[in-house]
Amino acid sequence: MRDIRVVIIAVFALLAIASAFFLTRLRFTFDFEQFFPRGDKDLEIFREFIASFETDDNFLLVAVRRDEGAFDQTFLEQFHDFSLKARQLPNVLESQSLTQIGYPLKTPFGFTTIPAIHIDDPSRYAGERERILRDDRFVNNLISEDGKTLVVLLKTINSIDLDQARVLMEGLDALITRYNFEEYHYLGRAYFQTELVAMQKREIVVSAGVAGVLVSLIMFWIFRRARGIAIALVSIGLGMLLFMGLLGATGRPLNAMAALYPVLMIIVGTSDVIHIMSKYIDELRKGKGQQEAIQVTIKEIGLATLLTSITTAIGFATLLTSRVDPIRDFGLNAAAGVIVAYITVIFFTTSLLSYFKADQLMKIGKSIAFWENSMLRSYRFTLSKGNAIKWGALFMLVVCGIGISRITTNYGIIDNLPRGEKITEDFTFFEKELTGFRPMELAVYTQGDYQVNDYAVIREMDKIEGYLRQFPSLQAIGSITTLYKSINQAFNNNREDAFVVTDDEGQFNRYRRLSSQLPKFDPNILVSNDGKKARITSRIKDVGADTIKAMGLQIDTWINNNIDSDVIKVNRTGTGVIIDKNAEYIRRSLLQGLGIAVLIVSVLMAFLFQNWRILIIALVPNIFPLLLAGALIGYLGIELEAGVSIVFAVIFGIAVDDTIHFLSKYKLALNKGLEREEAIKITFVETGKAIVLTSIILFFGFLVMLFSIHPPSVVVGLLISLTLLSALISDLLLIPVMIRWMQPAQQEAIQKGEKMVTG
Repeated sequence: MRDIRVVIIAVFALLAIASAFFLTRLRFTFDFEQFFPRGDKDLEIFREFIASFETDDNFLLVAVRRDEGAFDQTFLEQFHDFSLKARQLPNVLESQSLTQIGYPLKTPFGFTTIPAIHIDDPSRYAGERERILRDDRFVNNLISEDGKTLVVLLKTINSIDLDQARVLMEGLDALITRYNFEEYHYLGRAYFQTELVAMQKREIVVSAGVAGVLVSLIMFWIFRRARGIAIALVSIGLGMLLFMGLLGATGRPLNAMAALYPVLMIIVGTSDVIHIMSKYIDELRKGKGQQEAIQVTIKEIGLATLLTSITTAIGFATLLTSRVDPIRDFGLNAAAGVIVAYITVIFFTTSLLSYFKADQLMKIGKSIAFWENSMLRSYRFTLSKGNAIKWGALFMLVVCGIGISRITTNYGIIDNLPRGEKITEDFTFFEKELTGFRPMELAVYTQGDYQVNDYAVIREMDKIEGYLRQFPSLQAIGSITTLYKSINQAFNNNREDAFVVTDDEGQFNRYRRLSSQLPKFDPNILVSNDGKKARITSRIKDVGADTIKAMGLQIDTWINNNIDSDVIKVNRTGTGVIIDKNAEYIRRSLLQGLGIAVLIVSVLMAFLFQNWRILIIALVPNIFPLLLAGALIGYLGIELEAGVSIVFAVIFGIAVDDTIHFLSKYKLALNKGLEREEAIKITFVETGKAIVLTSIILFFGFLVMLFSIHPPSVVVGLLISLTLLSALISDLLLIPVMIRWMQPAQQEAIQKGEKMVTG
């Protein structure tokens, strides 16, 4: 036995060293593409769309504000210089701003341009400002409605990755600090990637640190002995180290949900440690030797803990039914983490424990009597208030049902941005002062022999754009029609009212022949090489997924009823549209995944207890926390989105643990020949303490996430904490009542139980 302990401890020491090395290889990632639902037909349309054109999020916007107004010569000169130099930044293909734009004008010698702003002639500023602020092409896109903010639009390389984004943002930060701008803001894929990955790293450090301090305090409160505290903390820390090392060794990147891992590993490891250590100390206090106590602990608690680890892992693994990669990755990683924590405790912790006696691990005193008395009072309450507990459960079912009916999925990008950070301030600024971030594209497919540049096609596309402009939240609308409107304006002395598609088809055909002469216009991003496909671009405010979906259906209906399908067919697409489909998949995969989890756990329960009544008793108390979580989401007005949806898998996976520990002890007591009531009483006294302690740790452990600056993490922490507390109450109150209801005892056994209560 002693030799085996030494070998086990040595093996884990080597694994710890290897894990510390692999920590240096951990990778972080954040891409909106991660949230695209796999296997969706609209995703295939989108991928075909960007293959013909380019990605719709390959931009980085820089907004520069001057409170006294942008039309100041010094400010405009600095802004223009910045917009030109920004072209030279790494991974930037081109830049565009009002100071670079000119109106086309037809002369006898061909096309020329008139600057939108004559920077060197302030006398023209007033007139140019008025004209620009009446032009839909520029307002909310390159200039704010109040004329105080100008925007540089940087076109970046397609699908810019994290390292490329970092290089670009470092260069941009260095460049913009050379100028005396009062205020500036960023918006775009590269900015989101760098800032949100930085947030992930901070979240992991903070959550691990706070959770570690919390667990240390709880362990001190429980054990009051240096050795007991040290063994518990080393075991928990080792489990987390091995898990993070495993992620580094297997090359699995940490995504938007990575901040949950430290909290999850600490509280799962803590739960396992408390159950094992409590049982070992109890066996020592009964007079058993250290070796025998460890053997009994592994035999009785080790099996129950194995089952709880498996059921928890199953709860997380059900997230693999999701089509959204970050959720799938979280489910798989969390399931692996639960198993790692179990292996660490069952081998490493038990090996260490076997060297120590009870009084070396825990301060034996009044706390033991306190817990026994508390559990006995709980037992008596369930025996005397059985009917009240049943009616209370029915009342909670009704309350939860009402709350669940209020759940919505109208979430927005802002709901996932960190509180109090510049990235959120910048996003809010663009939403309020300019156009938003969320792209919405219309893919246009010409029919028959039509080409995009045919008059009939352009007219149909112009009708669509006119309709889109009726939606205030849709801005920055553009397509190939802009080219022909600009030429018509050029032929009409640059009059504002001439920026339209001409009604004269013959004139349009002349414009088409001249279109190649228009300077600084690249039609390839708006028309496919074969001339059979076009795009209508736009950006939509962050008004919520459900609102955008309703708007999209309205647009689709209008197009079906008003556009000639013999000329063009249209599909709504874009990054924002694809991400918003998560709402539908979340609801569907949520029910599907939970159904699978309940089925698998039921099979395990049936195998463990071999009694269908016990199976029902085990499942019912764990349905209540799920219902409560749904009710809280509804009552608190929390939007159900990808990050929040994982709470159900976490709750079910963890809540069922205490149920298994309770019923396992109850079954062992019955197998020893005890009557029903005596078995329930023993279960309360010997297992109740560990269940309460682990639930307290779970409650405060997930509350650690309230320190997060990531809103979904805060919501997840709050929901899991509250519902796991309800799971404890459900276990201690409902299980005994259901046992008495579904497993009627002989009358004399009942009388015996009543004697125990009064005695």
